[in-house]
Amino acid sequence: EDYLEQSGGGSVQAGGSLRLSCIASGFSFEDFDMSWYRQGPDNECELVSAISSDGTTYYEDSVKGRFTVSQELTVSSHIAKNTVYLQMNSLKPEDTAVYYCAYGSGVVVGPCLDDEYKYWGQGTQVTVSS
Repeated sequence: EDYLEQSGGGSVQAGGSLRLSCIASGFSFEDFDMSWYRQGPDNECELVSAISSDGTTYYEDSVKGRFTVSQELTVSSHIAKNTVYLQMNSLKPEDTAVYYCAYGSGVVVGPCLDDEYKYWGQGTQVTVSS
């Protein structure tokens, strides 16, 4: 069974840090990306960061130098499990959003979950107060 399960998030003051985690299981992780998206009050889905199977990373300009994506791939009983992290430092109020992990990457138009070509985590709220 394939699934994505998120944890982490919460509320923090500006300048603080949070770490998001996403456990993905049941997927093939060869030649595929894992991504973090966020959706703010405008309901537009924004690609924040991505990491490929070879460790290549991508960051949206506004989070470069503040966010770090990483992954831990394990195989047990022939089942691959990938835990993807998003370490968020120096958080700003404009980082406030619902954050989603996804199996896949690329631009999403409109709300994140409207994209039926990706698998999505359940989402987690990040709130940064000034």
